[in-house]
Parts: sequence; structure tokens; C-alpha cells
Amino acid sequence: MKVQLTINGRRFDREVEPRQLLVHFLRDLGGLTGTKVGCDTSQCGACTVLLDGVAVKSCTCLTVQADGCQVTTVEGLSRDGKLHPLQEAFWNKHGLQCGYCTPGMILASHELLRTNPDPSEPEIRHALEGNMCRCTGYQNIVRSVKEAAKTMAGGSQ
Repeated sequence: MKVQLTINGRRFDREVEPRQLLVHFLRDLGGLTGTKVGCDTSQCGACTVLLDGVAVKSCTCLTVQADGCQVTTVEGLSRDGKLHPLQEAFWNKHGLQCGYCTPGMILASHELLRTNPDPSEPEIRHALEGNMCRCTGYQNIVRSVKEAAKTMAGGSQ
């Protein structure tokens, strides 16, 4: 099937198998390896991307379902070589260790901050329930989201 997607501002016109998962399209054809394949069952959230601005797990989304859509991966958040406030906050507050879950955590957090620019700690934890981290214990991830919310409220990106 023919699909047309805009990924991180770049248009892709491709022919794909109807059963191809979006995560594989992004990684294999788009070369965007920030999107991780963690579980293939939507349990871990490492494959989270923004589809028309909404966080989705790309391991359970077919590429044909994204036809005509705007897809943003973690690579697409930065602008002109400057990290997005969420990326910067994860760095500053040590919200990452091995980094495997980080792209999914950042994009799920992006969705949260889009809908709730000043979340409480319980709201952050609830929003990230579908994303697993095996390294950090989550506390620094929550701190990172809180810092990003403050920065973004100040007018950055």
C-alpha cells in the first residue's frame, strides 16, 4: 500500500506492507532509531511517538493507519540544534540512565504537558504509567517533567 507521512517535518512517500508496524517504518525506512522496540505489545512505552500531536505507541500502530499524518519522534523535538525543554530537563535532572526508555518518556511527557502545563507529581506519575523504566526508579523522571513544565511555562518552546 502507498502511504504518505510527514516525519519530523520531512515528507515520506513509500509503499509498505499493510501489516508493517509504524515503529519499524520509523526505524528501518526513516532511520530514526530514537524510537525503540521494547516489547511489541504496548506495555513498555519505549516506542512512543506523537501522531498528529498525540502520544501513541508505535509498536501497535500500523504504518497505513498513520497515512497522511504528522509523526514526531524524539529526534524531531529539538530545533536548530537546541534541545527541547523536556530533553534538556531529562539531562539536567538525571531523568535517564541507560536511555532506552527516555524517548518514550519524553514524548509521553510532551503529551501530558500539552494537555496539562502544570501537572502535580501524582498527575505526572499517572500520565507515565504506560512507560516502564528499569533503571531510574522514576523519581528523577518526575523531577525532569516538573522542571520542563516550569521552563515551558516561562515561554520556551
